[in-house]
Amino acid sequence: MKSAIVIGAGFGGLALAIRLQSAGVDTTIIEARDKPGGRAYVWQRDGFTFDAGPTVITAPDALEELWDLSGDEMKRDVTLAPVNPFYRLNWPDGTNFDYGNDNDLLFREIGKLNPADIAGYRNFLDYSAAVYREGYQKLGHVAFLDFRSMIKAAPALIKNDAWKSVYAKVSKFVKHEKLRQALSFHTLLVGGNPMTTSAIYALIHKLERDGGVWFAMGGTNKLVAGMVRLFERLGGTLRLNDPVETIDTMGDRVTGVTTRSGFHVDADAVASNADIIHSYRDLLRDSRSAARTTKKLLRKRYSPSLFVVHFGVKGSWPGIPHHMILFGPRYKGLLTDIYEHGVLSEDFSLYLHHPTVTDPSMAPEGCSTFYALAPVPHLGKFPADWDTVGPILEKRILDEVGGRLIPDIHERIVTKFSYAPSDFAHDLNAHQGSAFSMEPILTQSAWFRVHNRDDHIPNLYFVGAGTHPGAGIPGVVGSAKATATLMLEEQE
Repeated sequence: MKSAIVIGAGFGGLALAIRLQSAGVDTTIIEARDKPGGRAYVWQRDGFTFDAGPTVITAPDALEELWDLSGDEMKRDVTLAPVNPFYRLNWPDGTNFDYGNDNDLLFREIGKLNPADIAGYRNFLDYSAAVYREGYQKLGHVAFLDFRSMIKAAPALIKNDAWKSVYAKVSKFVKHEKLRQALSFHTLLVGGNPMTTSAIYALIHKLERDGGVWFAMGGTNKLVAGMVRLFERLGGTLRLNDPVETIDTMGDRVTGVTTRSGFHVDADAVASNADIIHSYRDLLRDSRSAARTTKKLLRKRYSPSLFVVHFGVKGSWPGIPHHMILFGPRYKGLLTDIYEHGVLSEDFSLYLHHPTVTDPSMAPEGCSTFYALAPVPHLGKFPADWDTVGPILEKRILDEVGGRLIPDIHERIVTKFSYAPSDFAHDLNAHQGSAFSMEPILTQSAWFRVHNRDDHIPNLYFVGAGTHPGAGIPGVVGSAKATATLMLEEQE
């Protein structure tokens, strides 16, 4: 393989392209939007920098490896700053819980809720370490191309109770309900319902405890920009603002792509970091095997969407940490409304991102940048007119942040805007406006996700949240490693 095209400049596409270019494959990334990043887009408004997300960076070693491939160093392009506590969790009754990797501080926090749960938490960490070894270190960077590979992984999955949910497994170790929420909410960061997502995803705790939680100074967009600089230094080509219209095929082979502008390029292989339904249904619309795959994919369960309120305010807020989870009055009931019933509830839980507490440069002097994110049903379950619903939900979210943290928030706002499920669908071609692609339940994991190489078109590959191992920066960067391994094997 001498040349490759990667469709989409999200984290998965960039990581894959860097791997290919580092190995000597002439690689071109074609991105539909005017900036790279995919879901990690960025806006500059009124002097404020607003990252679209993701904003929680874990497993920095997986990122540093991309620079190591060519003997470079990540610090040349990106400055990562540690975030501590990792998260502050807050409940409507005023309870705060700071979660980090300082054991003494953490045990004191657990002790304030229930001293008896300290021993249970230690046991939970042992479990998290075990599933981390099996689910991330052994399986997180390898492709599942046939069912035999799933059978080989089965003993480890069975041993670690993979059929149980994260919440159910956490509940075996700790008894206090707030602590159960504190140790199970992480699956929401990759689109999974803690009540149904496989307990294997408890590995996130080990990932965070060992590698820490980090922030790219200047915003997640600076990590994207650093990856682009590395890719282009290696000789790669990035083409922006020109959506791919078709992945061109001849027989059972991909021959190249054609874009909306009429630009056409041939290549030995194509890898798509675009939404999986968009890739199969739209970009491969002339392929009969793709049409069959599309029918199967449309029957899958997709993760919820998000409603995100970005706002810049006057004043600095040193008492509000970088990451907060503002739990609502319900936990399981709210999740059921979002994932099962498709109801936009009156109550909600929020993830609050406050980057200027770490990097004041992301706002004008004397001001602060925030976003508040609420999981909401995807468009397939809640096909709302978000032009109408959005402003109502935006005000309710800002009222909630004001009531719990910033009392005069409306008077302090300098600029604000929201990003709704309809924007995910329009800007990212995300099926049903899903923010995370397929829901990460056990029957949609590993071999059951979209394969890193198509089963019928041998030089067509996939990378990103819809492939193994799934969403989140470590997940999509891991998928790039798995996909690159397959592509480079073809080169040999």
